[in-house]
Amino acid sequence: MIFQPPTLTSDDLAVIDLIEQQKQQLKYYAQNDIKRWNGIMRRNAMARAIQGSNTIEGYNATMDDAVAAVDGEEPMDASEETWREIVGYRNALTYILQLAEDQYFEFHPQLFRSLHFMMLQHSLNKMPGRWRPGDIYVVNEASGERVYEGPDASKVPNLIQQLVDNLNSPSDCPVMVRAAMAHLNFVMIHPFKDGNGRMARALQTLVLSRDGMISPVFSSIEEWLGRNTQAYYDILAKTGKGSWHPENDTHDWVQFCLKAHFQQAHTIVKRNNWFDKVYEDIQALAQTHRLAERHLFLLMDASTGLRVRAARYRAENDLSDVVASRDLRKLSDLGLLVPHGEKRGRFYSGAQILQDIAARHRMGGRAEDPYDLVRK
Repeated sequence: MIFQPPTLTSDDLAVIDLIEQQKQQLKYYAQNDIKRWNGIMRRNAMARAIQGSNTIEGYNATMDDAVAAVDGEEPMDASEETWREIVGYRNALTYILQLAEDQYFEFHPQLFRSLHFMMLQHSLNKMPGRWRPGDIYVVNEASGERVYEGPDASKVPNLIQQLVDNLNSPSDCPVMVRAAMAHLNFVMIHPFKDGNGRMARALQTLVLSRDGMISPVFSSIEEWLGRNTQAYYDILAKTGKGSWHPENDTHDWVQFCLKAHFQQAHTIVKRNNWFDKVYEDIQALAQTHRLAERHLFLLMDASTGLRVRAARYRAENDLSDVVASRDLRKLSDLGLLVPHGEKRGRFYSGAQILQDIAARHRMGGRAEDPYDLVRK
């Protein structure tokens, strides 16, 4: 037996309806600005998912490094250990994005083992791609207290097979609830020696990706979980109650995930609106200086605080070294970019004028709790 989804209340169904409305809005945005949503928005959303999921595990990568991982570039700040972790997670998440539209896809235990190997192949002592051979405990690093004990290792293959069978079976359960339950079951089974949290979050994103309404990177709640790590730990502890108890009530966990979906989607909508306003100001700036269209997204990156490198700019626009270098020098001479470093280590940051544009349209506070909205 594995954890089962709760009976959904009218409030749960109302919240799911709110989230579906948000997804329709995001789908509309994506269809009406394909270049943006398949470019800078998608890349940054994937980077934030990678950053968020790894932050929970104590690997604190900057947004610059997360974007560098997505783009296949060299790190800017990350330690060697952190860089290996975020690149491993990028590889697994990239594979998940490929599976999103695979018509022959089905869940399989070996898929979980393969994803785990992608994440942790750089640490063979963590047994990447192999089920744990013995007992496992989750320990509160601050107090040294054991907060969770996984089921006996001998039960892992059968429990994983039950999870796989459940995911492959037809169901009327809303996809967000199915994904939440996949996450919960995986993290409670704790089938690997290490990396179980990241695998559980990646599995949730994979289940969501099969919904097909919007890109998986816009369905994921990994960024939100990274911003709400303590609440995430607390709800898992409340649901798990210290050890493997699949008979426990899962309603609070599902409501926690639905709240995450609503607030994460709200953030993406706000980012889109922010992007519109900042882009409009940058377009006006470009007209003043008679800049080419290819300069606009470069200036958008710089306005968000990202550090721009010639290699990324050159690759994104299919430019020669000479043209890319000339463009970056021109933007620096105009006072729009600020160069730092020399030769291969050189990068560019947004000048004060770009920082002022971004600050002028700064996004407001976080979204309300959707359960408060439906109960009004």
